[in-house]
Amino acid sequence: MHEYVIEGGYPIQGTVTASGNKNAALPCIAATLMTDEPVILHNIPEIQDTNVMFEILKSLGAKVEKLSKHNWKVQCDNINTTELPSDLTKKVRGSIVFAGPLLASKGKCEMTPPGGDVIGRRRVDTHFLALKALGANIHVNGRFEFSATKLVGADIFLDEASVTATENAVMAAALSEGETILQNCASEPHVQDVCKMLVEMGAKITGIGSNILRITGVKKLHGCEFTIGPDYIEIGSYIGMAAATKGKITIKGVRAEEMRPLKYSFAKLGITWSIDGDELTVPNTQNLKVNDDLGNAIPKIDDMPWPGFPADLTSIMTVTATQVDGTVLIFEKMFESRMFFVDKLISMGAKITLCDPHRAVVCGPSMLHGDHLVSPDIRAGMAMVIAAMCAHGTSRISNVYQIERGYEDLVGQLKKLGAHIETVEIE
Repeated sequence: MHEYVIEGGYPIQGTVTASGNKNAALPCIAATLMTDEPVILHNIPEIQDTNVMFEILKSLGAKVEKLSKHNWKVQCDNINTTELPSDLTKKVRGSIVFAGPLLASKGKCEMTPPGGDVIGRRRVDTHFLALKALGANIHVNGRFEFSATKLVGADIFLDEASVTATENAVMAAALSEGETILQNCASEPHVQDVCKMLVEMGAKITGIGSNILRITGVKKLHGCEFTIGPDYIEIGSYIGMAAATKGKITIKGVRAEEMRPLKYSFAKLGITWSIDGDELTVPNTQNLKVNDDLGNAIPKIDDMPWPGFPADLTSIMTVTATQVDGTVLIFEKMFESRMFFVDKLISMGAKITLCDPHRAVVCGPSMLHGDHLVSPDIRAGMAMVIAAMCAHGTSRISNVYQIERGYEDLVGQLKKLGAHIETVEIE
């Protein structure tokens, strides 16, 4: 166990390369179960969540080989069980995406409810709705037991645009009999990556990038070589960090089209950047002033399904807003506990009013001071890191395992950018 010790007041400066998208890597790792042939995955981030997913694959009998940093080879020609180990399943929310591939390839999957971030209720009803529509039998008794003698395509309207439910449904449908139409799908870049990988494996999917997917089932998929796209949530986190610390940063490996939903909301805080090819540069000459809505109304930054502003960046926007001149409303609609971390920012001197579990009014700029913080989840943990880097004095952050589930070599990267951060072992 270790903590972060951060001395604030040092702007970040330099260049960083975007990691592979965590939320694409997890289902793509699970999708390797859908073929007996080798699958090579590139640009896999080296984080706790991907490590757990590979360990789950190994426990099922898969051959998993690390070829080099970020590059892995998986072959699932000798799967000897369909029961996921509970100690690993509880560590990562993404473990739920093993259900679709195992149902499609082996006709069965057994698992304990997935773990992950503590940000409120995270329903799995949409997964059950989609898989049942394809012909799965599901038994819930402290565990999830999925089974199917045959999966048959169906016309399915998802009751929410759930990312992981969309991924599970697409993977199950890829090896189903007949055509499946999925409506009200999630269309985030990581969902698109999963679909593109399946197509490389021989799946027939149209509508990728939209909220209606059509999948024509095939009898067999083959191996492939696939590269995971950049993590736009990590990129957005570094943008917020650069602006809040009044630093300058260049981020390599960016997809310009994925930055458009982010740019609109960051602009409300007076934060801009430039993109040249796949390089994004955040200057240290930001306005850092809230742009009011017409009539001098307080602007709102709210999350919504892609291509809206991503929910995973609302924590980052909240802490960034504490360093911006003006008042803004942060409206996180998805999880009823995600915004509860703001009490720690308030203890550091932030001017934030938590209106209810979903809305916070932030008035800035605030002079923050160091404090002892506890990370409740990946994104709130990163927000605390940013707050500590802005603060006067020294901060300690514990439960950093949560942060490292989603950010590769965070301490090493921040040190290269000039941050005064160390890890300290604790008992």
